[in-house]
Amino acid sequence: MPPVGITVLISGNGTNLQAIIDAIKDGKIQDAEIVQVISNRLKAYGLQRARDAGIPTEYHNLKKFGKEHPELANEDQIRQGYDQALADKILNNRRERCLVVCAGWMHILSPVFLDPLERSSVPIINLHPALPNAFNGIDAIERAYHAFQEGLITKTGVMVHYVISEVDAGKPLVIKELDIVKDETCAQLEQRMHSLEWLALVEGVQLAIKNM
Repeated sequence: MPPVGITVLISGNGTNLQAIIDAIKDGKIQDAEIVQVISNRLKAYGLQRARDAGIPTEYHNLKKFGKEHPELANEDQIRQGYDQALADKILNNRRERCLVVCAGWMHILSPVFLDPLERSSVPIINLHPALPNAFNGIDAIERAYHAFQEGLITKTGVMVHYVISEVDAGKPLVIKELDIVKDETCAQLEQRMHSLEWLALVEGVQLAIKNM
């Protein structure tokens, strides 16, 4: 059976993408290869990381898509068209077994994207820097840090979960907890969280492949 074809969606520096690239190279993720990396930000350094690894890349930006499709009358139509086009990019490049990994992808995926992939049995997983049902959405690390300062929590963590229409609310695959250290800065917490993210993501990708 051919290896699972992974599409990685990114928006930034691509350190999480690099963790996947390295894990496949080192054999920590088996039976898989990255077939494409799609970014919604042109200057995302993750695109260069992918090119350096010989992985095809594509830039798919919401604002750019809207300008290219003036027939779409409003923001809702533009968003739906954008998400449908993103789904097409994945399904048109699909293999017998496919996986989508959101690795720092800063765009909420709507049912217009999710439903076609579900019908095609293509799972989607996401890395989120918080524990389940805690700090869903953006700025999760900063929000956890401030909650610790207010005495509301003593730990945070990261999870890899299946993607559903509710943001960061899908079934977790991997959960890793991290104690917050007294007197550390938010930047120090963020750096420790990133190290934990890379471990969780590699583990989550391998589990998602195993579950296919």
